[in-house]
Amino acid sequence: MDWRGRVALVTGAGVRIGRAIALALAERGMRLVIHYHTSAGPAEELVEQITSAGGQAVALQADLLDPSAPQRLIAQAREALGAVDVLIHSASIFERGTVYDTTLEQWERHMAINLRAPFFLSQAYAQALPPGQRGHIIHIADWRALRPGTQYIAYTASKAGLIALTKSLALALAPSVQVNAIAPGGILPPPGGPDAYFARLPERLPLRRIGDPREIVKAVNYLLDADFVTGEILLVTGGEHL
Repeated sequence: MDWRGRVALVTGAGVRIGRAIALALAERGMRLVIHYHTSAGPAEELVEQITSAGGQAVALQADLLDPSAPQRLIAQAREALGAVDVLIHSASIFERGTVYDTTLEQWERHMAINLRAPFFLSQAYAQALPPGQRGHIIHIADWRALRPGTQYIAYTASKAGLIALTKSLALALAPSVQVNAIAPGGILPPPGGPDAYFARLPERLPLRRIGDPREIVKAVNYLLDADFVTGEILLVTGGEHL
């Protein structure tokens, strides 16, 4: 499929992996809706970078904790650039919390941003997709959802739910919309800088190196071009999940 001129909405696109994905899609000639919550400066800089290179992009702010945000975001994207063809959900929170110290607030925040928002964004996207138009939804999950640990209970549960949601949506929205997820491993250090775990990670991986946002970009491009793949969870971990 020729994606030039098509519209992509990337949540959390002002920074980190979301930013890399948005830039890559712009390089493919897509028109970008850059969602952000608090990263207004980086989001506007990204819009400037894309438009300076001859592309088209807009930045839209939304707090995904707000239950009304998904419907409003899809409507604003459509008003700005037209019907959204590709929805990529990269926005996420990642907070430590064990079975003993996870609070109700932490739990509800993770479920709202990491799981509720992707579902209702997908719902609004599907409702607004013109009849007969093909589309793609790609969720950024996490390999931890497939091998849960003990240190990030709420985060892991939300991402496990996102994987289940991916498979349900792939069935519900077929054949017009392909729905897949990417489950990254060690790609970027946690916000605020590397921690001890991340620093030691390369020696623990079968491929003996950490990843790079470009690895996720390659996975996104593959899924967009793969006409016979849906409901897939693509692990991009350097073998960490093993």
